[in-house]
Amino acid sequence: MENQVNGTFQTAIIPTLSVINGAAAIAFYKKAFGAIELMCITAPDGAVVAELSIDGARFFLADESPEQGNLSPEKLGGISVRMGLFVADPDAVTAVAVAAGATEIYPVADQDYGYRLGHIKDPFGHHWEICRPL
Repeated sequence: MENQVNGTFQTAIIPTLSVINGAAAIAFYKKAFGAIELMCITAPDGAVVAELSIDGARFFLADESPEQGNLSPEKLGGISVRMGLFVADPDAVTAVAVAAGATEIYPVADQDYGYRLGHIKDPFGHHWEICRPL
């Protein structure tokens, strides 16, 4: 089990991103962030639930399900959570994500609060702050 260290279970928070077109979202996260698909279930109607990993940082994505209250940023017209992605080289990761289709909100720069950080929006409406400590 990935959440075990020295035989002890480690608590983790694992977000689920609601999207429209889960298959396209999986392809984007693979291209933009080098994500690895750990699991994917496709329903008969084509809706997907998938678990992905970016250098060991796990998250889920699922096609939105309004009947369960899971709406995408596209449907909501905004976000309620930003994703933070800590990486060794935020400039390079941001450049690849933008080349893959993300939109830059503000460029990567040294911030007064001690991080080198930039902010992008992925094609599915989710906001990502890509950073590392200074």
